[in-house]
Amino acid sequence: MNRAEKAALQLQAVSVLRMLKETRTYDELAELTGLPAGDLNRYVNGHVLPGVERAREVVEGVGRDALADELEARVRFDDEGYVDNSGVVFDQSFLDLVAPVAANTLNLERPDVILTAATDGITLGAAMASYFGARLAYAKKSKETAVEDFIESRQRLASGIELTYYLPASAIDDGERVLVVDDLIRSGETQELLLDIALQADANIAGVFALIAVGDEGTNRARELTDAPVGALSSFD
Repeated sequence: MNRAEKAALQLQAVSVLRMLKETRTYDELAELTGLPAGDLNRYVNGHVLPGVERAREVVEGVGRDALADELEARVRFDDEGYVDNSGVVFDQSFLDLVAPVAANTLNLERPDVILTAATDGITLGAAMASYFGARLAYAKKSKETAVEDFIESRQRLASGIELTYYLPASAIDDGERVLVVDDLIRSGETQELLLDIALQADANIAGVFALIAVGDEGTNRARELTDAPVGALSSFD
């Protein structure tokens, strides 16, 4: 880890601690993290940065659990099982915290391109692209008028509906590492289409990540399609 990466990790830890502090006293934060309340006060108020190992413990340990709890508190399910995650996907500052936690937890290598599906995956994709310094590409269900060459992936869903996604062919270059992300994974059908687009572009799959997994059908399906890391921040039955 170079100096810039160390500094980024330390700043990410401070961001996580500040989010946790919004709803906790320093004593409660100390109990949660196992760190002295005085040290936490100095981190949160910007007087000093945590050491690299302490920062990693915050981001990979406390950070993941805390973000998962926060996500679960914001997500709503209706009587038919449909998910309302607008409280998450519209909060860019929250998603900016998710990106480093996801990267460290899944041990993701830096991708060249973040690939997602319009529209709900775009804000998460933007956060991941910013964190990794990667490009963001998103597939759509319609073609851009001025674009001539597309990669197209089509699938007939279990419901009988045919789903097609299009991505401008210039969005991904041969041999680039592509991380597939989305706000939600349930059946895995969207992720399969995105993986197919990446493979048609002769790209290498860096991983598959979703904010929310509903059941394990989707993540299992993704694991059958790639040997790269597959995971979600939070899972619901």
